[in-house]
Amino acid sequence: MSYERGIAAIRLERPDEIPHTQYITHPAWLAHLRKKHRRPKAGIEELLDFDFRWSTDRPEIPRGRWTDMGHAVWQADGSDYRLPRPSPFTGVEEIYALDPREEYGPVDFKRQAEEYRAWYRQARRGPGVISGGEYRSVVSWAIDAFGLENLLLAAGVDPERFGRLLNRWADYLMTYVEAWAATDIEVFLTHDDMVWTEGGIFKPEFYRAYVFPNYKRYWDCVKDAGKKVLFCSDGSFTEYVDDIAAAGAQGFIFEPTTDLAYICRKYGKTHVIVGNADTRVLTFGTPKDVRREVKRCMDLGRPCPGYFFAVGNHIPPNVPIANAEAFMAAYLEMRKR
Repeated sequence: MSYERGIAAIRLERPDEIPHTQYITHPAWLAHLRKKHRRPKAGIEELLDFDFRWSTDRPEIPRGRWTDMGHAVWQADGSDYRLPRPSPFTGVEEIYALDPREEYGPVDFKRQAEEYRAWYRQARRGPGVISGGEYRSVVSWAIDAFGLENLLLAAGVDPERFGRLLNRWADYLMTYVEAWAATDIEVFLTHDDMVWTEGGIFKPEFYRAYVFPNYKRYWDCVKDAGKKVLFCSDGSFTEYVDDIAAAGAQGFIFEPTTDLAYICRKYGKTHVIVGNADTRVLTFGTPKDVRREVKRCMDLGRPCPGYFFAVGNHIPPNVPIANAEAFMAAYLEMRKR
């Protein structure tokens, strides 16, 4: 693991080795690695040789309504399964009328900035480069607040009123963004699950009227403070890569459904690129399939000075340990430029 390797890639300085990051992985494999390497207390960053740590803020907003959509089984023992609860929002008029500042409470800029500074002083002691940033950005906030059904209903019945609501949320969130800009973070990460696996949730003109302009506001703020801006979304945002770049993103973090080849071809010399080996190959393929998938990504990313290898999305607990070992072995073998 290497801060130097990670920050060189963030700065598009083409480190001699392709850097690496991952997200959540399963406990059985980590236990296997600790035993294999005789390092019982080693963390995931050390065991998998991280150069970048994905991190965003999900602040404890003091009050207000949120929808609990439940949780599917992720952990091997199913302990994280949770049934959804009825949304506290009962109709579109209630959604359109929402004032985020009144609903969720005021934000004290000075206190928020100091909290972020204190967090970063501690977090930067760990390995690699670590980002700050926001998890509930424009669309992700609406998902968390209203739930998917209410979001789709409100956006479909009156897109303009729903768009104005997103603008009000963006105004509210701006204080958090400004607080991050007042810290020493080097990388600001915007997470926003703005699309489905198949592509856009909304019509293109809605994104261009109400989503991307708010990204630009955030990113102008933090770039003026000298931060590098990365954008991350689940699903397929290939259709909107150019819009996101035009709004000011300096890097992309994405799942296998977004086109790595396109991004490398068009933005490989100018942007940070993180991804995007297919976790489905790790889950259902053979070690040979896994090796081919790692090679696909490494071959595409190798000419790009800001490329980081990662498995797109996550490495779930049902990935065979042999396949997890195969991907890590292939990465270590192929990372030399």
